[in-house]
Amino acid sequence: MRPRPPIRVQMKPISPKFVTFEGIDGCGKSTLIDELASWLDRARIPYLKTREPGGTPLGEKIRGLLLDPAHRGMNRQTEVLLYTASRAQLVAEVILPALKSGAWVLADRYIDATLAYQGYGRELDPEPLRRLQHWATQALVPDKTVLLDCGIDTAAARMSARNGRPDRIEMEERAFHERVKAGYLELASFDPGRFIVLDAEKPLPEVIADFRAAFHEIVPAL
Repeated sequence: MRPRPPIRVQMKPISPKFVTFEGIDGCGKSTLIDELASWLDRARIPYLKTREPGGTPLGEKIRGLLLDPAHRGMNRQTEVLLYTASRAQLVAEVILPALKSGAWVLADRYIDATLAYQGYGRELDPEPLRRLQHWATQALVPDKTVLLDCGIDTAAARMSARNGRPDRIEMEERAFHERVKAGYLELASFDPGRFIVLDAEKPLPEVIADFRAAFHEIVPAL
């Protein structure tokens, strides 16, 4: 009797996903982006990583203007429009084409950053900000947003350990960063189906374990 050939299980293709990472500076976004990228590599799923502001040649020039401490007197509305211009270019030039090609997109910040930093941090009316972002991004909403909730002191200690020169936003007063942190949590409470909130005060291995558990429910293949 001839042995039967092995049964081959055909896995259902995983549709491309747009995943954004948010939180105050120093919360650990880059580490988790790299972690997800390594999982996608092992699963042989195409992806690209990008960041805001920036991610395109034009966006990187705008990034230089936004983060340069020499521009600390920048008008709040000017700041919003520059961030939004960078984002509009990134969506049109990078994110949408990548998703259409079947690749995942992992983005360090997106629309929620404007709502948190300029809406809550700068205390601007959030509704005009939402409408502007909806228009500028062609109504593109992330599939999932990973929010790393980190204390101000912890984030500041991590930033100082990098020995880098603080940028214009990092140089803002503590009260500004407190408003941003609170704003992020409120945004997450409004959209619990999209947000994955992680306690970034935990040791890094525990944060990664929590992240893996949350994502395993969404994409078991990872």
